[in-house]
Amino acid sequence: MKMRRLLGAGAVLALAMGSTLAAADSKTLSIGYVDGWSDSVATTHVAAEVIKQKLGYDVKLQAVATGIMWQGVATGKLDAMLSAWLPVTHGEYWAKNKDKVVDYGPNFKDAKIGLIVPEYVKAVSIADLKTDTTFKNKIVGIDAGSGVMLKTDQAIKDYGLDYKLQASSGAAMIAELTRAEDKKDSIAVTGWVPHWMFAKWKLRFLEDPKGVYGAAETVNSIGSKGLEAKAPEVAKFLHNFQWASKDEIGEVMLAIQDGAKPDAAAKDWVAKHPERVAEWIK
Repeated sequence: MKMRRLLGAGAVLALAMGSTLAAADSKTLSIGYVDGWSDSVATTHVAAEVIKQKLGYDVKLQAVATGIMWQGVATGKLDAMLSAWLPVTHGEYWAKNKDKVVDYGPNFKDAKIGLIVPEYVKAVSIADLKTDTTFKNKIVGIDAGSGVMLKTDQAIKDYGLDYKLQASSGAAMIAELTRAEDKKDSIAVTGWVPHWMFAKWKLRFLEDPKGVYGAAETVNSIGSKGLEAKAPEVAKFLHNFQWASKDEIGEVMLAIQDGAKPDAAAKDWVAKHPERVAEWIK
């Protein structure tokens, strides 16, 4: 009889512990991001900081490849991601998974790729490069084979430019842009927004009247099918969460580029912008 009572007490304790663990697990969210994308790192860490500080959830961030990120949210292994480029860049992933996920809308609007120049240059359109000799018939690119490089090859043909597209890396492109800015030389580079370089220098896209680079996209927040039931406050936050401009997200990206740890940069930004955070969690 005594043994039965002990066993019964043990069962009650086990059930209680199980309930506690289940409750704790329900307050933990897993969010995926792509480590090599500065906007993905900045956006995800700021969102995670708000979710932890203001909504009371633990957040586990997982750096994964793009395809795994989409698959993780679609299967429920990840609760959310904030790095879906739509409708074109991640169009295939969306077509494959749209019935398995929930789209909470853009966290950044007017994402785009194209040719970028300092504000001080005279060229306004890609077509102007044809007669502007200050660029020395060179466009500084990034990794050969990337989407923006393929589009730039097409732009050189479509606009009839006698230009060489110089393949390099993101870091090498920034190094050349830095040297040009210091000397106020003309330079055209392949690039995209959001990117921290817009927070460091005054830059603009060359107009593309032929539409080679396509229309602007949005970067969307995507959740698993089970997120709203698991964390309704977080689902509402993702619906409200949106950067106001490239300069706003650029502040976080530039801090990380200058050496701050992503979580530290996110905490600092959240502390400095309570009014923006309040808008997102209202």
